[in-house]
Amino acid sequence: MGIVQDIKGLITSIPPFDELEKKHLLFAKEWIESGAGIFRMNKPATPDPHLVAYFLLLDEAEKKVLLVSHKKADLWLPAGGHVEPNEHPFDTVKREIQEELFSEADFLLPNPFFLTVTETAKQTPSHTDVSLWYLLNGNSKKNYQFDQDEFYEIAWFRKDEIPYKKADPHMQRCIYKLEFLHFFEM
Repeated sequence: MGIVQDIKGLITSIPPFDELEKKHLLFAKEWIESGAGIFRMNKPATPDPHLVAYFLLLDEAEKKVLLVSHKKADLWLPAGGHVEPNEHPFDTVKREIQEELFSEADFLLPNPFFLTVTETAKQTPSHTDVSLWYLLNGNSKKNYQFDQDEFYEIAWFRKDEIPYKKADPHMQRCIYKLEFLHFFEM
């Protein structure tokens, strides 16, 4: 079984939280089955759409998530990045946490728990990201270093502190899903 089929398996294993995620999962499944390229081959946006792996660091004891203030997107986002050609998204997360936060990945869940399809439109040409969201153990008391070329800053937020109006458009739905999965108190 090839990497694209592995990724399709990851996508089909994500239980949809709401109707929008159900639509996004169906889109992603049909996109992969179409045979279209799923890995970004040329910056900033070819092919369109392409695959992204996000990761949220969660401090379960403090009920906080780590977000990054991304320079190009001008939004608070989970850390992560584009899945390289023939790279497993799990490996993308391991690579990106090294590159962006100079840390090791400590997976709370081995597979993505959430999938989104998002039109980007800020400083890069508009395109569509199909994003697999992973959940990692984090420690809000640890002083994480970060890639200052890519991010203005990083910060830990409780669910009611997240700047949703300046965050990924699916952030609030992600937090609701984490509540549903009992990672936050309801």
